[in-house]
Amino acid sequence: MKLSTKGRYAVTAMMDIALHENVGPVTLADISQCQGISLSYLEQLFSKLRSSKLVKGVRGPGGGYRLAKPADQISVSDIIDAVDEKLDFTKCKGAGDCNQGERCITHQLWSGLTQDLHRFLSGITLDQYANRPHISELVKKQDVQYGRFLNRRTAA
Repeated sequence: MKLSTKGRYAVTAMMDIALHENVGPVTLADISQCQGISLSYLEQLFSKLRSSKLVKGVRGPGGGYRLAKPADQISVSDIIDAVDEKLDFTKCKGAGDCNQGERCITHQLWSGLTQDLHRFLSGITLDQYANRPHISELVKKQDVQYGRFLNRRTAA
């Protein structure tokens, strides 16, 4: 099992927004440029994130996206689930019909691993991850490199 780009990119984009909550709304163009994610792909992901009420759009000049609820209330698994990413290590996608309609001998092992991974990702919030010192330093470098939020920061 491998987490697809859909899940990884959604988490990365949401993390970017969480890290810039104090600056204001974040545009998809900024996320695209700084995180190396296609703008059209982000638009597809954000449609699902909006539907799941994880982000809200802000219109007008200085608009973009904000978190729809506090970062400490959004888990990594919330984001992955919102974009329809299925984390499942079983061969049968959890149906229990892996071996000619019956459970295979390792079904419980892979099912347990799937549950453990979901529990693990449910226990990590955007806030917890965003507050790691090396993450904030990386974001500052990116912001300077791309001239991000320059006008907003000097106005503040």
